[in-house]
Amino acid sequence: MLRAFLFVGLRGATGSMVRYAVGLAVGRYLPAPYPLATFVINVVGCLFIGLLSGWSVRNQWLQEGGLLLLATGFCGGFTTFSAFALENIGLLQKGSSSTAIVYTAFSIIIGLLLCKLGIWLAG
Repeated sequence: MLRAFLFVGLRGATGSMVRYAVGLAVGRYLPAPYPLATFVINVVGCLFIGLLSGWSVRNQWLQEGGLLLLATGFCGGFTTFSAFALENIGLLQKGSSSTAIVYTAFSIIIGLLLCKLGIWLAG
C-alpha cells in the first residue's frame, strides 16, 4: 500500500511538472485573451485519461496498477479535470445522465462559489 502511494505521488509530481512546462509553452507561443494554457492542459488530460481507460480493457499491466499510476498519479498531477471528465463519461455510460448533469453543474457552480468565498475570507 505504501509503495502504491509513493508511486502515485511520484507520477503526480511528474504530471505537475509537465503541466507547468505545457502552461509555460502555451503561454509563450500561443498568447490568448483567455486562459488557453489551462484549456489545453485540461483537454489534453482528458484525451490521455480516455486513452488510458480504453487501453486498460486490453492491457493487463494497466489493469494491475498501471492505470492507478498513470490516471490517478500522472493525470491527477497534470489535471484533475480529466478525472472529472472520465467520471462523467462513466455515469453517462451507466445511463445516469441526470446524475452526470447534476454532478457537472454542482461541481462548477459550487466550485466557483467556494473559490469566491475563499478569496473573500482571505481578503
